[in-house]
Amino acid sequence: MESSGPPPHPQALQDAEHLKLLAIFHYVLAGLAALLGSIPIIHVVLGIMMVSGNFPKGHAPSGSSASGMPIEFGWFFIVLGGGMIVLSWAYAGCLFYAGRCLSARQKRTFCFVMACISCIHVPLGTALGVFTILVLQRPSVQALFDRPQPGGYLNS
Repeated sequence: MESSGPPPHPQALQDAEHLKLLAIFHYVLAGLAALLGSIPIIHVVLGIMMVSGNFPKGHAPSGSSASGMPIEFGWFFIVLGGGMIVLSWAYAGCLFYAGRCLSARQKRTFCFVMACISCIHVPLGTALGVFTILVLQRPSVQALFDRPQPGGYLNS
């Protein structure tokens, strides 16, 4: 009969489970951030309509679109909405990548920074950020990040 060695320490099992749950919650928050970050598409569409003159026709003074609004107002909508979309999707991508790093037990500093940034995303991001910071500060978890496991996707 083969012996597989001593049983793992209960704290190691708890740390692995906490990291797995944190990774899953990072994926969920990344999806929510990407979805909510898509809302400014409405502003981009309205800005394009203002610039192209597809709003209802009215009295149009010189230097304005056919709808009577200044063209700069439409460009403001396009640039501001597009910037918000890019920032939100970048944040969501970084959250997703932090979840991958947590499951692979790599890049602890990046995960810690993303946990701090996600605290701004009230209320779900705050809870996830605080719990991630608490888990990453444990010496036993720090030791796990010092020797990451190969494969890394939702390790047990």
